[in-house]
Amino acid sequence: MTSTAQTPYDRLAALGISLPAPPPPIANFVTHVQDGDLLYLSGQGPREADGVLHSGKVGDDVSVEQAYEHARLVGVNLLAVMQDALGDLSRVKRVVKLLGMVNATPQFEDHPSVINGCSDLLIDVFGEAGQHARSAVGFGSLPGNITVEIEAIVSLRARP
Repeated sequence: MTSTAQTPYDRLAALGISLPAPPPPIANFVTHVQDGDLLYLSGQGPREADGVLHSGKVGDDVSVEQAYEHARLVGVNLLAVMQDALGDLSRVKRVVKLLGMVNATPQFEDHPSVINGCSDLLIDVFGEAGQHARSAVGFGSLPGNITVEIEAIVSLRARP
């Protein structure tokens, strides 16, 4: 019997996603810290591979659908940082927790639908191991007026 198990790279390829270089930090911090079998990822924004950042206020000049795509892009950037930190996405044992921050108007109430863009991607890439605990909250502003920022905690398999 042959195995039909797919790697995270197989799943990324099936989704048509090529990981970019990890975005550099925008201030005095590092993109990740590993402590034991946990990898803590600093918040990432919706930065395209060419450096363009998506900005605006969700509930005003940015729709939920646009912000969902921005959160998905943030997920791609988080994966790029994981790849850079670990050298192999197969070392991800489980996505433990996401904190999703949405630059939203005070009246906006659909933060979870926005952050689903990242959550859906991580589940598509890691399968059951991509299911995670999560917070999705609104902020009055984010750095550079970006639409979404997401940070993550990931548990790791030991190096072979």
